[in-house]
Amino acid sequence: MCPDSFSVSTDPPALRVPFRRLQPEARVPGRAYAGDAGYDLSAAEGVALAPGERVVVRTGIAVAVPDGYAGLILPRSGLAVRHGISLVNTPGLIDPGYRGELMVPLINHDREETFEVEVGMRIAQLVLVRVAEAEFVSVELLEEGADARGEGGFGSSGTS
Repeated sequence: MCPDSFSVSTDPPALRVPFRRLQPEARVPGRAYAGDAGYDLSAAEGVALAPGERVVVRTGIAVAVPDGYAGLILPRSGLAVRHGISLVNTPGLIDPGYRGELMVPLINHDREETFEVEVGMRIAQLVLVRVAEAEFVSVELLEEGADARGEGGFGSSGTS
């Protein structure tokens, strides 16, 4: 057998994330395209968001984020651009110890139009990220950063 006649996958094994359906209409988080970072979260209930209104929308699922990871709930850009819909606290953080239902706090930034959330509608996305263990150590001085920004913060690099 020629070594070129087979392929060996160098992709790491998929991260196993146990989940539980809490409502029959709940949908499994899924990606729109292979390789997407975010897994779409869908509404398990219908709600109407009046202009400026905030509402917590149920997804009907609970997940077990693995130790060493965190789940970040992020807005969907299409809802933001087309309808002014975003998350009140973005990103939302899901710690590995949380086992309750994933809830999505939506806000309608549109000044005129009510937005209807329908059952099954993709309303947010879940991104799983590695989390480093850290020990915070008190020091008298911090080393300069690689970019020599120092204490320059908001707007320190200019406007263009």
